[in-house]
Amino acid sequence: MIEEEENVAEIEEPRYQASARLRRLTKADKHILACLLGSRGKVSSVELARKLEIPLTTVQRRRKRLESEFLEVDYSLRLDKLGWRNADLLISTSSGAASSIGKELLSHNAITRVCRSIGEHTIDLHAEIVFKNNTELLNVIEWIKGLHGVKDVVWTEPVEVVGKNMAGPLHIIERLRI
Repeated sequence: MIEEEENVAEIEEPRYQASARLRRLTKADKHILACLLGSRGKVSSVELARKLEIPLTTVQRRRKRLESEFLEVDYSLRLDKLGWRNADLLISTSSGAASSIGKELLSHNAITRVCRSIGEHTIDLHAEIVFKNNTELLNVIEWIKGLHGVKDVVWTEPVEVVGKNMAGPLHIIERLRI
C-alpha cells in the first residue's frame, strides 16, 4: 500500500517559462504517473486504486491533476492506413522572422504543428505536414519558400517507426526525489 505522505518531490519549471515555481509530487503521484505511462493511459482509476491500494477518490483527484499538469494525451490518425503521408519541414528564416512566419504557416490546413527550434544554426522552424502525394508536398514547400522572410526549406519523411522507448519518461519519474 502506498501511504499518503507529505514527502514530496519538488519540480522546478523550466528556466524559459516566465514564472518559475515549484510543483510537488508525492510518492503516490509518482506511482500513478508510472502506471499511466506504462499503460499509455489505458487504465481505469478503479484499476489504479486496486493496484496501488489507494482510495479511489484519491486516485481520481490526483489523476485529474497529474493529467492536466504533467501529461499530454492525444489521438493521432494513422495516416498511412488512410493513404496519407506526413513529413517534417525544416525552415530557415531571416533574422527575427521565425515567430511571424510560424504563425502564418499554421494558416495552411496541411501543416499540423510548428515549433521554433535550436540546434542546427540554419534551422529556425520545424513544421509537421500531412499530404496525399508528392505534388501536394511540393506545392506546400513552394508556398512556404514564397513567404517573406523564408530563406530555405528542407524536408524529411519518416518511412518506418522502429519503436517507442517508454523507459525515458519512466526514468524521469524515478529520478524525482521525494
